Amino acid sequence: MTSELQSADIHLIQRILPHRYPFLLVDKVLDIDGFSSARGIKNVTMNEPHFQGHFPGSPIMPGVTIVEAMAQTAGVMLGVGMDMVDTDLLIYFMNIDKCKFRRKVIPGDVLEMKVETLRGKPGGKIFKFKGTATVEGEVAAEAEFTAMVDLQKD
Repeated sequence: MTSELQSADIHLIQRILPHRYPFLLVDKVLDIDGFSSARGIKNVTMNEPHFQGHFPGSPIMPGVTIVEAMAQTAGVMLGVGMDMVDTDLLIYFMNIDKCKFRRKVIPGDVLEMKVETLRGKPGGKIFKFKGTATVEGEVAAEAEFTAMVDLQKD
């Protein structure tokens, strides 16, 4: 039996993640397969504040923001896949491993982040993911990262 893949537009993303401008780094998430894999899209524009200083005259998206974009994609995947929309979901980095940067990401690029769950289960608190960020099919960055899911209680 094949399940239908889900997606999240910017409105749904904002109902899952607490991030807002200038630190919301994913515009849409496609091909959400439960909590096992997803594909995020980030349209990189010159209007982003980090380009003012990184680097003037030769703007490059900082590597840490690429990794954060992969993590936000994983967060949306969990939010959709585990039905945690409108739940005050917070996800915290615990570890980043095997992180490599392979190409510059510049304004005008469309960054595609593919994430897959390596470890974790519905209802669990700790998840490990593998992420790969590409531009036009060329790998820009890759990493494995561990995160803790925290539902805020009033």
